[in-house]
Amino acid sequence: MSDPLRRLLAAPPDLPVTAGLATLGEALRTRGLAVVQAPPGTGKTTLVPPAVADVVGGRVVVTQPSRIAARAAARRLAHLLGEQVGETVGYSVRGDRRTGARTRIEVVTTGLLLRRIQRDPELAGVGAVVLDEVHERHLDADLTLALLIDVRANLREDLALVAMSATIEAERTADLLGGQDRGAPVVRVPGALHPVRTVWCPLPAGARRTDDRGITPAFHDHVAATVRRALAEHEGDVLVFVPGVREVDATMRRLAGVDAAVHALHGRLTGAEQDRALSEGPRRRVVVSTAIAESSLTVPGVRVVVDAGFSREPRTDHRRGLASLVTVAVSRAAAEQRAGRAGRLGPGAVLRCWSEAEQAHLAPHPEPEIATADLTAFTLEVACWGHRDTRALAMLDQPPEHAMAAARQVLVDLGAIAEDGTVTPRGRAIADVPADPRLGRALVDGAELVGATRAAEVVAMLSEDVRAPGGDLVAALRSLRTDQRAGAWRSQVTRLTAIVKEQAPHGRSLTDDVAVGLVVALAHPDRIARKRSGGSSYLMTSGTGAALDRREPGPLAGLEWLAIGDADRRSGEREARIRAAAPLTEDLAIEAAGSRWTEVDEVSWTGGRVLARRRTLLGAIELGSVPLQDPPAEAVTAAIREALESEGLGLFTWSEAATALRDRLGFLHRALGEPWPDVSDVALAQDLSSWMGPQLARVRSAADLRRIDVGAALRALVPWPQAGRIDELAPERVEVPTGSSVRIDYSQEQPVLAVRLQEVFGWAPVPALADGRVPLLLHLLSPARRPAAITADLESFWDNGYPGVRADLRGRYPKHAWPDDPRSAPATRRTNTPRSPR
Repeated sequence: MSDPLRRLLAAPPDLPVTAGLATLGEALRTRGLAVVQAPPGTGKTTLVPPAVADVVGGRVVVTQPSRIAARAAARRLAHLLGEQVGETVGYSVRGDRRTGARTRIEVVTTGLLLRRIQRDPELAGVGAVVLDEVHERHLDADLTLALLIDVRANLREDLALVAMSATIEAERTADLLGGQDRGAPVVRVPGALHPVRTVWCPLPAGARRTDDRGITPAFHDHVAATVRRALAEHEGDVLVFVPGVREVDATMRRLAGVDAAVHALHGRLTGAEQDRALSEGPRRRVVVSTAIAESSLTVPGVRVVVDAGFSREPRTDHRRGLASLVTVAVSRAAAEQRAGRAGRLGPGAVLRCWSEAEQAHLAPHPEPEIATADLTAFTLEVACWGHRDTRALAMLDQPPEHAMAAARQVLVDLGAIAEDGTVTPRGRAIADVPADPRLGRALVDGAELVGATRAAEVVAMLSEDVRAPGGDLVAALRSLRTDQRAGAWRSQVTRLTAIVKEQAPHGRSLTDDVAVGLVVALAHPDRIARKRSGGSSYLMTSGTGAALDRREPGPLAGLEWLAIGDADRRSGEREARIRAAAPLTEDLAIEAAGSRWTEVDEVSWTGGRVLARRRTLLGAIELGSVPLQDPPAEAVTAAIREALESEGLGLFTWSEAATALRDRLGFLHRALGEPWPDVSDVALAQDLSSWMGPQLARVRSAADLRRIDVGAALRALVPWPQAGRIDELAPERVEVPTGSSVRIDYSQEQPVLAVRLQEVFGWAPVPALADGRVPLLLHLLSPARRPAAITADLESFWDNGYPGVRADLRGRYPKHAWPDDPRSAPATRRTNTPRSPR
């Protein structure tokens, strides 16, 4: 170990973590593994890396979740050593590296280490990796931990691993790190925060914190007023937490004129701007920050925290392919971490912009990104590592399968992985771009089409989430080119251009209007959109509807084709809202989304007729169609089936005979089962080809359907010899004792014979159908043909039911026969039979 590191460990600063350094060293010497559980402010980021370097040889790589945190951690440790950054301690972040031959401790972003592992799985020259803030559960941190465990198990058993966590997740991490049989040692360090007083500062009654556009101006005003209150009532610098960059800017505008130096702190700032925010000055400071300062970054001088109570979390609508960062209420755990920033130097205060009652309804912890985020980049990294299934990796939580399936489909569309999940050479080239795979594809392919520099400009703009009035990305690009403050964007353009400049230095001669659209379309082929016919909204290739903001339509309104860079869908709305887009042409749309170009033959029932056409599609967008003269019979049958399922079998002409036959067949199916066919609506609609046969292939309209002989088609359903027994098993009529032939009604569950009571005198028992299985249900009628009795058992009726019917009706119908003994009386149809003596 170098002399500066030895001197530091010999006389370390008075930080709580020093109490655990000896235990940590022993764990590394015996197991090469450890989990350090220590709250924010205990000094673990500062002193654990030197302690690790004291035990292991080689370079110690330390991860941080952001570029700001990585640079700040390296500067802090270098300052304690009395050196400049880049000597014993250095850092590497995207676009900025300060290390040297003597560097023993290198602080890097987690994403950078992930790419380094992919390029060099053995991590040559690295003796240990320290993963900081693993409790934050960022997606790249979860994957990096899994890959390091895989490296240690299969390639570098000498590689020391230390995971640092601020929460009770330490036990789960230890089990994962050391294996379920023997978890890694856990070194626990107690916190040493000073007391922090909570001041509840809810928004006045009647005002809203958010609306459909996000955080309301009224709430921004309230946050600024709370900051002014904090300055007036409390001592020390003030750290303000708001969810995003736009909220940082909105808050700072409202703090103009306060008696303090106001600084912004977020990931899009230049290194110099971030350094100013993290450096104490002669004046009292207000630092307005995103969640980047929650736990992985120390802001010196802070004694007061103002918490707006919101955070940004990733959410993905996998079915529609829309991923975005959404503003959500902060979790209780995150709120406690934010408050703790006020208690590092001495007693402090946190002013929370919500009520104590609202606090009870906050979620206990934020969800891990793997459960909610878009998994496209994650899935490509796993494929590059050589796995098709994440279950082969040691993950704290496995990703949702539906999210993985959606990510795989995106990567297949981009040509990054094959259908079997293996990475392609093109996929490895895309993975080498330090950006989302969609943007990687846009850079790699866009360089050949529009030139390396212009492709890099658009990709850098999309990666920085640049906004423009009306959502016009072409105007946004032109503004960036002349904006002297866009240093971070220019640096990113330079880095991206260097990746692809040898492939295609010039590209095609396209104007910015369509060149921007083409690169955006390459990144998001699922968001290529065409204006709907006769309307103002758009249809994307993914099948999702989208619309420009009607309040600020801008120059994009009315364009036929758009390449949408950013869109979101609010809860309860059918269409997505277009937030950023660029013009496109049909030819370029096809070029960008060639894998989605298809020709399909479509046969449908539309407007009472069969419509057959050949459609040319770009995803869900129809480019054109021509009539299909001879559609396949099976396609016609399918279209008619759908029509019958939605409109019913009434599309056929059902004669009285056909209806009666269907009722008889239905009865036999219920009574005898197979092979007697099911003739219900559902069965007939689903099995059209078996009873309609070739007749359907000639159908082109509802009139053609009405001309079909349904009765003959039904008879074709019954196999031989059963077809010859229909009249025997389910006769149309039955002869009653008077000789009358009476029709049987099969439309009900049990066949019904409706007959005047006098016509069945002397009849017993009731005839049975279906080989004697089902007796007829007699509806015995009065002389006026009104129901007098219902029975399927005449023997019982003559004894028990008839006397009551006779007593009730013979007074009303005295000219009809009402014999005392109906069993022996002759049946009659006559209406003037002399009355029987009493």
